[in-house]
Amino acid sequence: MLQISPRSCYTVRSLTNKQQQLKCDFAEGRDTKPAADMSQVLDIERYDLDIKSNSRSHHTQLCGEERLIVRRGQPFNIILHLTAGSKDFKPGETGLTLIIETGPLPRKESDTKVTFSITDSTVDTDWSASATYDPSGNTLSLSISSSPDAPIGVYSLTLDQNGKKTSLGQFTLLFNAWCPRDAVYMHSETKRQEYVLAQHGQIYRGTHKRIKGTPWNFGQFEAGILDICLKILDENPKFVSDADKDCSARRNPIYVTRVLSAMINSNDDRGVLVGNWGKIEDGTHPGEWIGSGDILHQWAESGPVCYGQCWVFAAVACTVSRALGIPCRVVTNFGSAHDTDANLVIENLYDEDGKRISGGDSIWNFHVWVDSWMTRPDLGQKFDGWQTSDPTPQETSEGVFCCGPASLKAIKEGELTLKYDVPFIFAEVNADVVDLVLLSTGQFVKFSGSTKSVGCFISTKTVGSDDRRDITHQYKYAEGSKEERQVYEKAQHHNKLQQRGEKPGLHLKIKLADNMMVGSDFEVYAILTNNCMEARTCNFLFFARAVSYKGKQGDSCGVASDKVEVPSGEERRLSLKLEYESYGTAITSDRLIQLSAITIDKETIDFNKAEKTIVLDEPDIKIELLGEANINQSVMTKLTLLNPLPEQLQDCSFTVEGVSLTDSKPITAKIGAVGPKQEAKTTIEFIPTSAGPSVLLVNFDSDKLKNIKSFLNVVVKE
Repeated sequence: MLQISPRSCYTVRSLTNKQQQLKCDFAEGRDTKPAADMSQVLDIERYDLDIKSNSRSHHTQLCGEERLIVRRGQPFNIILHLTAGSKDFKPGETGLTLIIETGPLPRKESDTKVTFSITDSTVDTDWSASATYDPSGNTLSLSISSSPDAPIGVYSLTLDQNGKKTSLGQFTLLFNAWCPRDAVYMHSETKRQEYVLAQHGQIYRGTHKRIKGTPWNFGQFEAGILDICLKILDENPKFVSDADKDCSARRNPIYVTRVLSAMINSNDDRGVLVGNWGKIEDGTHPGEWIGSGDILHQWAESGPVCYGQCWVFAAVACTVSRALGIPCRVVTNFGSAHDTDANLVIENLYDEDGKRISGGDSIWNFHVWVDSWMTRPDLGQKFDGWQTSDPTPQETSEGVFCCGPASLKAIKEGELTLKYDVPFIFAEVNADVVDLVLLSTGQFVKFSGSTKSVGCFISTKTVGSDDRRDITHQYKYAEGSKEERQVYEKAQHHNKLQQRGEKPGLHLKIKLADNMMVGSDFEVYAILTNNCMEARTCNFLFFARAVSYKGKQGDSCGVASDKVEVPSGEERRLSLKLEYESYGTAITSDRLIQLSAITIDKETIDFNKAEKTIVLDEPDIKIELLGEANINQSVMTKLTLLNPLPEQLQDCSFTVEGVSLTDSKPITAKIGAVGPKQEAKTTIEFIPTSAGPSVLLVNFDSDKLKNIKSFLNVVVKE
């Protein structure tokens, strides 16, 4: 791509001599006869890109003033300063033509090269320009309007005066959510502020019973980020194989979003992030990231970054989308199904002793992706609006690890024949769950199931606040409603099972403790109720395992078992004490424990199961600002965290980061060891660089207690 000059005001230099120009004209099929009258050629001394004014009107002022960045379908101004004593500009007599070019192979046929004359006024449907002459200042102001359908990217701008060409520098063109003719247009200004301009947000994790927001710095306007986002497009395999076709296709946010879905992961290319859901012994643990900036800079300098998991993939995709001008939000689906055989059913298999048999299907405690806003002319107006895409590498789509964009309305209505990847995402939020026992005879017996455990509390950050917004209704009809079942029944060609609901007779549930702080010992209960007319006898198993958010089971944390007789109408409880001594070394940084209770009656071939995943509470970080935050003045923040573990923490540290607060770089304070039940304390100094509201993100890390996060809203004063 073209390199961007750091200046806004330029001295004009000649591009070519007369012979070179004639050769160029001949090659491009233009009239090579000398111009009849060169007397009206303007003598331009310098030009001014008017970056400050253009950036303000194009909502790109947060990108800085080093270069011209504008949004498509909207006019921007360039001021030409004419040499003293030069001829006055006379409309109709002075022939002025503008040439804009983007990509390594600009071509008219690809719309990566466009030539247009300066006329009396601009239009809002195509590239156009008008001029205003000020005799008193001897300046000519050009108003240039780009096409609302132009490819995004870095453009060069050239002025052609009857064959004499003058470079007017470069500008970067982005998608424009403020332009009604742009495919990413959003009507609401408050939503544009959130989904295009907001540089920080919340990403939701945990379980649907314990949803926790994690602060994140998207930082799409940080120095160098836009260049890196354009570099991601240039590194994608489609650009490498056919640069002309790829650059031309960048007019379409559907195309760009699909490219980003593939390029944010590194599975098929030198994409941004390497995924890792196993034991991590090198690189950066996914839970340690608190912003996209470090990840993108590392990728630009040295290639794929280790490591990411779903929320990191999604957060980086959101940063890149917003930087390019595509409205984007991060979405979390709790109880997210990974349906490998595309039958809309998640099948959990067990042997006769209640032991889980590994299979391809799984349910993630949560999964994070992004929604991007755009029209869908390829599907019809009905499917405009939010489009789901997922950069986490799960399954291939057209041979590549990518997913989407799939229309949210298509997902809700079960339109599984529409592109891209609607069936896979539909299953993530709609699949039914069935538990099956494999008998020694080879027969499968269903003993439990649910139509409501997948696709719960689908969440995103509320516009204009840090609160969680539940958007489940945008993805699916209410669970159990007539509409929801009708949509599910559309997929008749999928091999769904017909039986639904609880197993009659016995009812099994799990009761949790009130306080489940990491480091503490606590007790949980499995409760078996007999609703039959006769007594029932069965084996009662209750066990706990560490689990990752992806649903992968880890080491055991505790087991209890008993053979019980339950009279009609009565209940029996089986308690399980979870001690830190047992679960402390088993859990991952996700702090998740999966509880499973199973009853087995081999005589009647009756099986029951209850399952619940708990998120251990984490200690709070107390953040205190010592004084007011003023621009370009040092301010201290005091950080305190109580170690809840019954053992000493080693290698303790606090890290803070904030857009316009820490110069877009994390600041880390190492404090060494902290004893059991003792406070970790430190103060960190930072210097705000911009006035206005911002967010200070804080992360605590140690050898045994990792990735504890919090944030503080900070208003920086002038």
